[in-house]
Amino acid sequence: MKKNSIALIGFMATGKTYVGRKLAENLGDNYKFIEMDKIIVEKAGKSIPDIFFEDGEIRFREYEIAVCKELSNYKHVIISCGGGVVLNKINIDYLKKNCLIVLLEASAEDIFQRAMKDGKETRPVINKEDPKREIEKVLEFRKPFYEAAADIIIDTSKKSIEEITNQILNNIEEKLL
Repeated sequence: MKKNSIALIGFMATGKTYVGRKLAENLGDNYKFIEMDKIIVEKAGKSIPDIFFEDGEIRFREYEIAVCKELSNYKHVIISCGGGVVLNKINIDYLKKNCLIVLLEASAEDIFQRAMKDGKETRPVINKEDPKREIEKVLEFRKPFYEAAADIIIDTSKKSIEEITNQILNNIEEKLL
């Protein structure tokens, strides 16, 4: 079945935002880029670290479900999903209504190097004593969820945004409306 949108999933720092923007640019005026976490921040009226700290992860996941439900009705969008969107099957069910789901993968080392550029404080999931070990642990746990949800899997390690975008475009030609 052909889809009219793309949802980018994957762990933090796999390139979802940069690739999503580039995909929207390449697909032209018909496509709009949407950052799921930005919508959650707008709805909550506070940053994601503040949501986690003040309201807890469960409340964050409730926002995430509500946003997935809302976005499932949009057409011709490229959605950069939060890294944990796959933890609730209902999110994937919503997204699969209109979206081709593209998993962006990277090695734990690449993710660590990319994520630490912003500082671990900006990433609640790895704001721990040993962020690298936390990345490995969370990646190992989430890997089957990511793979089960994905229609297409792209490894982003050691690739430019252009290379990743072209690889996605080459894989989606017959799958998008």
